[in-house]
Amino acid sequence: MLDVFAAFNADVATQPQWIQVWLNVLVGVLALSIPFSFVRVEARWTLLGLVVGAGGVLFLYSQFGYSRILGLGHVVAWTPLVAYLLARRSHWRVPETWAGKWIVVAVAVLLVSLAFDYVDVIRWLLGDRA
Repeated sequence: MLDVFAAFNADVATQPQWIQVWLNVLVGVLALSIPFSFVRVEARWTLLGLVVGAGGVLFLYSQFGYSRILGLGHVVAWTPLVAYLLARRSHWRVPETWAGKWIVVAVAVLLVSLAFDYVDVIRWLLGDRA
């Protein structure tokens, strides 16, 4: 597993700088689910989504290498997560809590990521295997 993770990181390092920055923002925002999970159920589900999504990406990477199909790991894990989080928006308490503010940022980051991921998966299905 460490070999797959190391190879994945090496492939990410060859990507354009904006992709590397985006991945750091994505992981950083979603990693904040760890401390917020002590006080918010939404953060616990986000942490699970992070683990499942990352695991899915690494599994797909081990099977297909660095290609557009990797987005499928996020699509499967994060589409229901975003639906759940949006269904609970009346509980976010954005003005009153840091956790509520974080949920807004996390949902925005997840939606942007999913937009990229859906495009990548569709392109992969249409034959663009890069």
